[in-house]
Amino acid sequence: MVIEIDFNSSEAIYVQLQHQIIMGIATEVLREGDTLPSVRQLADTIGINMHTVNKAYSILKQQGFIQLDRRRGAVIAIDVNKIQAHEEMKQELRIALAKGCCKNISRREVHELVDELFDEYTFG
Repeated sequence: MVIEIDFNSSEAIYVQLQHQIIMGIATEVLREGDTLPSVRQLADTIGINMHTVNKAYSILKQQGFIQLDRRRGAVIAIDVNKIQAHEEMKQELRIALAKGCCKNISRREVHELVDELFDEYTFG
């Protein structure tokens, strides 16, 4: 998996890193049990601070996307707590929908967009 960071983005680098790993899981580029590069290796490859990678990995662990193992490092290990994931998604969607409503995006347009995006993922 190639990780690309936009250094001109207003989005924090650790957040970009998290999002790319989550997208890799959703599109099955990354699968359960896959090992991510070490913190040092990924930081060197991308050209960012090790603490930035460590922060992204720590948050991904808290969110249930990876496990941190002393021997294997960061390993894709998806938390199957669907109820918690559903509630987190609901909160994120609530904000996204509010923004859309402020910009006069219709219900039909939202449904089309959700269908289009959902079709990008191979499971669900």
